[in-house]
Amino acid sequence: MAEVKSLCVYCGAADQVDEAYRAAAVELGTRLAGAGIELIYGGGRIGLMGRLADAVMRAGGRVTGIIPGHLHDREIGHHGISELIIVDNMHERKRLMFERSDAFAVLPGGLGTIEEAFEIITWRQLRLHDKPIVVVDIVGYWQKLQALIDHVIERGFASPRSRGLFQTVDSVDALMTALAAAHEPVLEPEAKLI
Repeated sequence: MAEVKSLCVYCGAADQVDEAYRAAAVELGTRLAGAGIELIYGGGRIGLMGRLADAVMRAGGRVTGIIPGHLHDREIGHHGISELIIVDNMHERKRLMFERSDAFAVLPGGLGTIEEAFEIITWRQLRLHDKPIVVVDIVGYWQKLQALIDHVIERGFASPRSRGLFQTVDSVDALMTALAAAHEPVLEPEAKLI
């Protein structure tokens, strides 16, 4: 088993969403701090992102946010966290989030969250990493995404093995259990990230 010391969490910046999603972000933040797992995230102070980071900080944990300058300049950068790194662009943000994380979790979110989740799953498919990826399906939020992946597989554009690139759980508690049981990465990357 690998010890997960840092978790990258992809989630939305919206806050006018179902209370179950907001509660899950707060619960996850509190649980990460209690487990001594550093949060690596997109550096925002609004929406689920802000709630997650605030919960980690309130519980005495460590948070590293990584945000591109153009988003920081819109005054959504979170300056109340352990470390806020301002980068030039989205590509650098995602690369640093990847490098600093032992595993990845996907909470409910919008197009940016979907893009980040698909990219990290694709990187695993391409054997650029072998870090655990867990999709947290709070009250069925990601069921249609799973249906889309099943459709892609059924139509022959992806192998049935693609389902094994990530794990889906239905609660923060199940996520924490999955992280505790995380495997030691077994493959050496065949290529370097850009």
